[in-house]
Amino acid sequence: MPDRLVPDDAVAGAFHVKFGHTSQSWVDPSRPDVLLFEYVNHVAIVLEHTVLNASQERRLRIIHIGGAGMTMPRWVAWRRPETAQIVCEPDAELTEEVRRKIPLPARSGIKVRDIDGRAGVTAMPAGYAEAVVVDAFDGARVPAELVSGEFMDDLQRIGREESMVVFNVTDRAPFPWAKRVVAGMRERWRHVIVGAEAPVHKGKRFGNLLLVGSRFKPDLAAIRRDSMRLPFGYRWLDGAELDGWCAGAEPFTDADTRHSPDPSGSKLWFS
Repeated sequence: MPDRLVPDDAVAGAFHVKFGHTSQSWVDPSRPDVLLFEYVNHVAIVLEHTVLNASQERRLRIIHIGGAGMTMPRWVAWRRPETAQIVCEPDAELTEEVRRKIPLPARSGIKVRDIDGRAGVTAMPAGYAEAVVVDAFDGARVPAELVSGEFMDDLQRIGREESMVVFNVTDRAPFPWAKRVVAGMRERWRHVIVGAEAPVHKGKRFGNLLLVGSRFKPDLAAIRRDSMRLPFGYRWLDGAELDGWCAGAEPFTDADTRHSPDPSGSKLWFS
C-alpha cells in the first residue's frame, strides 16, 4: 500500500493524510493549534464552548472515533493539557505510519487503539467520557454501524452526567441520510444543533455537516459568533428551525442503517 501521509509542499513538516486523491486530514505536528480544514475548525469551536469550559481541576476524558493524523487529539492536548484521550482507529497501517513520520508528543495523554469505533465504545465502561467525536470514514463514506440508534445508545451509556457527542458526516441536499442520523440523536440527547456551510445547506454542493448532541445547553451564541469569524462560517440550526429541517425523518436502526452517500453521486448508498 502506498504511503498515506504526504508531505505538504507549502508547509515544512506538515502532512496531508490521503485516501486516493482525497485529502482526509492535515496536520502540522509543530503547530497543533493550526487547523486547516473548515470542519475541524468548527469541531474545535464546539468543544471550546462546551466541555473545554469545565473547571481546570477536572481531568476531562474525550473519545475520538477515527484518528487519521490525530489532528483533533493533538489540538485538544495543546488546548487543554492533561486531558485523557482515547482514539479508536482500526487502520493499523496508517497509525504505524503516523507513529513513524509524525509521532505524538511524549506524555500527550493520547492513547491510540487499533479497533473500530463500534467495538471500542462497547468495551468502555459506563459514565466514562465528557465527549465523543465521531469522525470516521470508510473511504469517502461514514460507516453505517456508526449512525444507528443502537450505537447512539452505547454513546449515551459511556457519557458522563454532562456529556456530548459530535458527528462529522457528509451528505447533499435535501439530506435524507443526515436527517435520519439527526432524528436518532434527537431521541437521545436533550439538545441537538446542526451546522454546515451555507452552500451545503442550500444544496449547491456536497459537503460536511456537524451534528452535535448534548445533555446540557451549549453556548450557541458563542459558537455562531466564532463560526462567522472564519473564512467559511457555518449556519447553525436548532429549535424550531431544526424541527422543520428534519421533520418526518426516521432514525436508523441496526436493521436498516446505511453508509453515508457517495460523494461521486452514485446511488450505492441505497443498497
